[in-house]
Amino acid sequence: MTHDSPKHTKLLSFHGDILTFQCKLPNPRDGEIRRGSELAFSRLTFQRDGCTFLKGNGGMAVINRKSSSNVDIVACTFALHVKNRVTSPCILLIQSKGNVFKYSLLTLSISNRLEPHMEFKLPYRMKDNVTILQGPTVLWSHAGIVFYTSLQAGEVRQIPIKLSLNCIVEFPLNKRKIFILGYQTQSKECLEDHLDAPGGSKTMGYFVEDGQVFNADLILPHAYSSITQCVFVISAEEVNSVLKSTVVAATSKKQLVYFENGIPIEVCLLPFEEPQHIQMVNTGRNGCLFAIYFNDGHVCAVWKDTFQVASCWSGVTSLHVDDFLSCGTDQMLLVFGSQSPLVDPVDLFLITDLCGTTYSHGQESSEGQQASDTAQENYLLTVQALQSRLQSGLTLLQDLQSDVRVKERVLRQSVQALTDLVSGREHILTQTEQEGLVSLWEDEPEDEAIHEKRQVMPVMPPPLVDNLWHRVIEDRLIVGVILSTESAIAAESVTLSILRERGQSQTPAVIQTHSQASWFPTPSPSTPSPPSPYSHPEPAAKRSRRTVASGARATHRLAVTAMTDLTPLLTSGSVKCPIMLHYVHRQGSSASVTAPGPTVVQCGQIQIDIQVKHHRQLMTNSQLTTDEAREDLLSLLAVLDAWTFLIHSPDHTLCDVAGWIQTSIPCERLEISPHYLLANPAGPSAVMLFNWQHKTPFQGELSVHCSQFKVLQFLDSLFGFLPASCSILRLRQGGGDGTVPRMAHSLEKEVLSLKQGVSSLLHGEEEEMEEVKKSSGVKKMEPPDPGSAEGLQRCREEWQRDKERSRRLLSPLVGVEHYRRLTQSLTQVQLEGDVAALLETQTLI
Repeated sequence: MTHDSPKHTKLLSFHGDILTFQCKLPNPRDGEIRRGSELAFSRLTFQRDGCTFLKGNGGMAVINRKSSSNVDIVACTFALHVKNRVTSPCILLIQSKGNVFKYSLLTLSISNRLEPHMEFKLPYRMKDNVTILQGPTVLWSHAGIVFYTSLQAGEVRQIPIKLSLNCIVEFPLNKRKIFILGYQTQSKECLEDHLDAPGGSKTMGYFVEDGQVFNADLILPHAYSSITQCVFVISAEEVNSVLKSTVVAATSKKQLVYFENGIPIEVCLLPFEEPQHIQMVNTGRNGCLFAIYFNDGHVCAVWKDTFQVASCWSGVTSLHVDDFLSCGTDQMLLVFGSQSPLVDPVDLFLITDLCGTTYSHGQESSEGQQASDTAQENYLLTVQALQSRLQSGLTLLQDLQSDVRVKERVLRQSVQALTDLVSGREHILTQTEQEGLVSLWEDEPEDEAIHEKRQVMPVMPPPLVDNLWHRVIEDRLIVGVILSTESAIAAESVTLSILRERGQSQTPAVIQTHSQASWFPTPSPSTPSPPSPYSHPEPAAKRSRRTVASGARATHRLAVTAMTDLTPLLTSGSVKCPIMLHYVHRQGSSASVTAPGPTVVQCGQIQIDIQVKHHRQLMTNSQLTTDEAREDLLSLLAVLDAWTFLIHSPDHTLCDVAGWIQTSIPCERLEISPHYLLANPAGPSAVMLFNWQHKTPFQGELSVHCSQFKVLQFLDSLFGFLPASCSILRLRQGGGDGTVPRMAHSLEKEVLSLKQGVSSLLHGEEEEMEEVKKSSGVKKMEPPDPGSAEGLQRCREEWQRDKERSRRLLSPLVGVEHYRRLTQSLTQVQLEGDVAALLETQTLI
């Protein structure tokens, strides 16, 4: 049995675990087995199921092989190593032999090994204000002087001013971080050497990195400097060389004071005396707490928002703040000692965030905890009541502002009418409907006519939703709806948005989503595809040939999906989300006249419960044809990245790509949509969907739905299968067919414009020639006799006229105005064709 004592054991919270450090002194009865001092450490991890800390990996390091030296732990904390930029646990040990005190600073590496960092000797034992900050830098005070040392300093140094120390803290600044705050007690001459200021009592600050000394009244006022016992820095920044800070300080007057730039903002009376240190607990959406540890084992928690005491505990041996439950927020760990400290140093403990999360072992709910719950409930009820009053006040204010605007408008119109009357001008009255007023002297027959007119106007009902579903795939939420056939044909630009209810007194918040719409089920390659609600109108010459394909909509329905990140929704166990449908009535429908703009309707709501597991049936059985399988497929298409490739074989007929995919990759054809091939997945992140469509015997389009890493692996295999003459071009999402009708329409329009323009010019030239003939009075004469000289001359003139007529027909002369109008119209048409061609080329990457 060793002589280990509980005072040689230290606890440290680090990354959600508890690290225990224990000095084991030599035992004379061990003989030669263990003659030196050792430092043992272990890692404890909290397990919710058993509500206990389980011991993990650990280790041991020999500190001194001589049994004559006494070894003890001075301090342990975690600090940033400035050389490798890694935060690691640090342990400061002391070895005493007579009047010589040797200090060793050890760090726990990532490989779970204790490594010596630095050593130094002092002629005295450290007792006051021992602190380890970034560097690591060790700071302490002795005889009213602050000392520090680090590897960068290379020796033990002291600050050049003498302070009655208040605290040694670390500021979140870029260059200067280690800050010493104290009360100046030196003489006037010493003050003038450092500050060039007259003598007096001031709160002084000192930065260790650059040695700057300055007046710290903007951090802690002079009136509080002499009674402050510990300080916690919430935030700090330098603005135009002026330090802005927010701190809380615990005083010897049983006060917790909140300071902003040296001005006290809030004060809370503490139930205990002699505070030692302050920590902040971030509980997430419920706010933050200040946890204060006092002498004699007292702990007090104070809410940051209300600055009221939340709960108190006594008999606490150590206080730790960390994410012990791995839930993304902080909790407090209060250790009340242990029944067997050598075996289990964390036996009696309490883990709580005072917001409903509590785990305890060996501790019952105390009166302080019950009072804390009551105070928290009262606080929440008060906040809700204040929010309700604020909302009602804002509503009343908006109503009053609306009434004021109406009165101002009526006054302006009255003044304008009076001005017109005095000036003798006729005043034109606006319609009462535009002013939002109701006339009280209109005749009853007119009211009946308006009522009948409103009844005659057709009203288009909102799109009918056949089904609403949602799926959770990894960290994504997918919501989808399927519209009825009639509603899908009459609507276009259909999208979904997800709202999140935040309470009865608040409006729902809109969640950022990515929405897409597609016709389902997609027809096979031999069946014409139904027109997309976003496609460009086709050319008139080809529109007649596509009328047969328009009937395919009767057998297809529109599926709209929306995908969003699931993380913002996991703040509570169950969340209700209303689903909103956005659409625009298609041009030409009866509803496009009555409701030309965008329309938003609620198509239902979903309830997300993080405890419920969503089983995707399609992943286990590809032969299913149920609605659930169809929803699984649509969800996969929404969450997976889409890659579309155009494969072209210029030399010979394109090989069977679909057959190669089925043989090289274990795939199954989906019964719910046979043109899709589903690769056997090992998990949601490894799913691959393939869709192969033959365009021509020499060209085909392949759509791959998977992750980026998977598609790179697949393309590597595909390049090895295809002949070297084949080319693979990646198309933008949605393929390259979306811009083909638009380009064809533009080219056809350009050809027709050119033909009509040239025809109009030639027709105008012929009419001009006919008019010239009529005006010259040329009569039809008998054919000349080439035997006489006069007849020969007439033949020559006739031949010259025919030659000139042919020349003018082949190279006609047109008017400048006609030609200018033709070139302007052709330029505009060619510009539209160039835009369509540019969009077509951009689909190829």
